Amino acid sequence: MSSSLPRLLSLVPLLMLAGCASNPTASVTLSDDAKCPVQLKRGQTLIVSLPSNPTTGYRWNVQEVSEAQLKSLGPEVFSSPEKDVIGGEGVSTWRFQAAEPGQGRLYFTYLRPWESDGEPAGLFDCRVEVE
Repeated sequence: MSSSLPRLLSLVPLLMLAGCASNPTASVTLSDDAKCPVQLKRGQTLIVSLPSNPTTGYRWNVQEVSEAQLKSLGPEVFSSPEKDVIGGEGVSTWRFQAAEPGQGRLYFTYLRPWESDGEPAGLFDCRVEVE
């Protein structure tokens, strides 16, 4: 019985490697829609980080998200590389988890909320496919 234990233990690293080989990359990060359409596996995290400057009045607004395919993992988070400066440029980030298989859309507009007549200053339009 004692001779079979070392043989079993030698298989553990191989089983762990096999499990890692079948798992997709944990997350996909997009900073513009040039890499779209994007394909995701169920359970993967999609991170969208877009340049933003809320002090100008402009905000990224989520116009459409296919909730069956993308589950929101929380609200928008704004961060600025300059920690000591109030206002200024930074990045707005959203996190989603790939949920149900199918095709969907993630669509954001960058505009001032009170200027409803004007064209958005920016667009993010991405087709998403969850396998």
